[in-house]
Amino acid sequence: MDNVDLIKDINSVFMQTTMLKAKLHRATVTRSELGYEGSCAIDGNILDLSGIREYEQIQIYNINNGARFTTYAIRAENGSGAFSVNGAAARLACPGDLIIVCAFVILDQKELKNYKPTLIYFNEKNEIQRSASSIPVQAA
Repeated sequence: MDNVDLIKDINSVFMQTTMLKAKLHRATVTRSELGYEGSCAIDGNILDLSGIREYEQIQIYNINNGARFTTYAIRAENGSGAFSVNGAAARLACPGDLIIVCAFVILDQKELKNYKPTLIYFNEKNEIQRSASSIPVQAA
């Protein structure tokens, strides 16, 4: 085995890649509570469908103002359509703002081969419009 093959073999065993696990696209913030201890409360049914776990780290991207921040998910009432941004993050998102919520996962090279994320798209009432496992290729 030459050095190039050895490096490829080592990379296939030890290299890890951070991938999109779940995306909740264009959800509407329903509440923001500065005095709450932190986190983002998300309808429990949506958490279950997306595979985002309670207390899992999430990224939130505010479409209205460009703010991007990290917090963690907590469970809101099932069927509520809730997306409540709490604690210090409440200064970055107001009720009515459109947000994208993303969770990520670290995978090894073997897991990457057949990996697909969960993508969920919402209307203005936080009703699920569709789900997918890939994003269409962007036209040039």
